[in-house]
Amino acid sequence: MDYNSKPLYTLEEAKRRLEKYCVYQERCHEEINSKLREMRMIPEAQVQIIEHLLACDFLNEERFAKAFARGKFNIKSWGKVRIIRELKARKITDPNIKLALAEIDDEQYLQKFDELAQRQCDRLKETNVYKKRKKLADYLLYRGWEPDMVYARLKVLIP
Repeated sequence: MDYNSKPLYTLEEAKRRLEKYCVYQERCHEEINSKLREMRMIPEAQVQIIEHLLACDFLNEERFAKAFARGKFNIKSWGKVRIIRELKARKITDPNIKLALAEIDDEQYLQKFDELAQRQCDRLKETNVYKKRKKLADYLLYRGWEPDMVYARLKVLIP
């Protein structure tokens, strides 16, 4: 027996397996397509399974986008730029990206940005003002915060 070969699934087995996969956490279409390819399902079966998951509300792109944006903002402290980039990488449509960003409260957004910038600034041991600014800017930009916000905050934190 070849231990590298993956098991073959019937249509019903694949449906049940993907239902469990979707119930565990919100999934996007791209993740489901990837899983179906991994399971070596034929294209006709893939279409049927995706239609089933959509019809039974296991798969919902809008719900995924909203949960993704909330989670990445609240847990990982990502800014909107990074959230948009990651959602686009998962092939989420622009209207759903807009709905997802609406989940983030503007006041909370600014508060989280200020806290993150202050905390990171306090951690930096750099004595050279220019290097310290660059390190802080790089950190905040990598996390996906808007450049105009970052540079305005740098002037306040590191005069």
